[in-house]
Amino acid sequence: MGITNSIPQEIANPTSKGSESRIKEVRNKDDWKAYYNNHKDQDKLVVIDFTATWCGPCRSMEPALAELCKLFTDVEFVKIDVDELQDVAAEYGVQAMPTFLLMKKGSQVDRVVGARKDELKKKIENHHRSK
Repeated sequence: MGITNSIPQEIANPTSKGSESRIKEVRNKDDWKAYYNNHKDQDKLVVIDFTATWCGPCRSMEPALAELCKLFTDVEFVKIDVDELQDVAAEYGVQAMPTFLLMKKGSQVDRVVGARKDELKKKIENHHRSK
C-alpha cells in the first residue's frame, strides 16, 4: 500500500485525465509498429490524432476527444506527436495539425484535417456503424 492509493488517479498519474486515459499515446516508432501490428487485422475503428505540443488548435480539441472517448467506448483513440514521430506523420501524409485518421483493418477509411469536432464526430459515427 503506497500513498498513491489515496490520491486521485488524475493527480497520481498526470498523463491520465479521466476519459483521456483511453487515448493511447504512442511516443516512438517501435511502439507504433507494435500497436499497428496488433490492430491491423481488427475490424475495430481506430482514430489517430496527429498532434503537436505547440499546436493551439490541437489543445483546443482535447476536451472534444475526451467527449468522443465517452461516446464511442468501443473505438480506439491514439495520439501521435508529429515532432516525436515525423516518419509516421510523413508516411500518412500529415501536413497540418491536428489531423485525424480513421482506420480499420490497418487501412485509412477517412480523414479530418483541422479542429473540426462536429465533422470528426460525424465521420466516427459513419464508420463506427459500418462494421
